[in-house]
Amino acid sequence: MGATKTDYYSDTQNEIAILAKALGHPARIAIIEYILKKNTCICGDIVNELSLAQPTISQHLKELKNAGLIKGSVEGTSICYCVDEKGFEKIRKFFERINLKIEKKKNNCC
Repeated sequence: MGATKTDYYSDTQNEIAILAKALGHPARIAIIEYILKKNTCICGDIVNELSLAQPTISQHLKELKNAGLIKGSVEGTSICYCVDEKGFEKIRKFFERINLKIEKKKNNCC
């Protein structure tokens, strides 16, 4: 079996790409902002806030959860979502590394 495109990149590069892809939709950004504002919430709350269909919200929540940006716990018949700090920590470290390199090369740019 041949190598996939992701085999050519480091684990860190693949992780950051998955996180960035999950953040690549404005509805997902709005969902994260809403969860941060409320601390925890249920899918129905997000539906009321964003005026998107419940299946659409559920799909976005699934993508965010699969990427490791949110986590959910079952509460009765609903799932309560909150931000998963580990995913955002990876993003923060990535941008910190970029910032450090930019600062070092600030005056040496083309």
